[in-house]
Amino acid sequence: MNRSRFLWLIASFVTAAGLVWIWQVVADNRLVNPVFLPGPDRAWMALVRGFTTGDLDVKLLATVERMFWGWLVASLVGVALGAAIGTSPRLRAYLSPMLEFLRPLPASATIPVAIALLGLSDGMVLAVVAFGALWPVLLATVHGFSAVEPRLYEVGRALGLSRAAVIGKIALPSASPDILAGMRLGLTVALILSVVCEMIAGRDGLGTWILLAARSFRAPDLYAGVILLGLLGYATAVAIGLLEARLLVWRSRSR
Repeated sequence: MNRSRFLWLIASFVTAAGLVWIWQVVADNRLVNPVFLPGPDRAWMALVRGFTTGDLDVKLLATVERMFWGWLVASLVGVALGAAIGTSPRLRAYLSPMLEFLRPLPASATIPVAIALLGLSDGMVLAVVAFGALWPVLLATVHGFSAVEPRLYEVGRALGLSRAAVIGKIALPSASPDILAGMRLGLTVALILSVVCEMIAGRDGLGTWILLAARSFRAPDLYAGVILLGLLGYATAVAIGLLEARLLVWRSRSR
């Protein structure tokens, strides 16, 4: 680990510790009503209690499963469709109006439609999460493939490679930084939509934990759920960041 990286980690830790300390001071001095803002010590005890004597682990696993499967479906469809569109100017011209119509549509706005079609089921949650997480992956993939240097395609054709071989061996490595960036953003969207769907549809998970804690004025449990969501988001970001660093090791070597 180089010196700048180490100093950045120290600064991040100090900043986070300072914010937690300020939160504790505000709570201890009751500058905000404790009913609405418990201290981080109470939130942490609620988090520990949820895992040791409650079913918070089950709820966490349910949310992670919905997030992961929705993101996986969105990634597979987004990369495949994005590769087809990004490598074909004709397809881009045909599908651009439809993509521009669907792209700004908030995924949460499709929840009532999904409920009407699929009911209050895990299939409904999967459909909404996959739809919302699809667009970052799809658009990033289209951009990545469309930005490939045209001369690389000419080289592939000159070598007698098939279209599939050109895409897999030439275009895909070149577009992979954009694809992974879209997958990272798609994972964040998948987590958000999983929680929102759980709150609206009443599916068991972190979303219902937070919603029920808020409705019953159990502020420590509420903040414990929010902290757990933050930790989950951070863990997924770190995981996909490590995957990105491993898959794109060639890029750092070429600099």
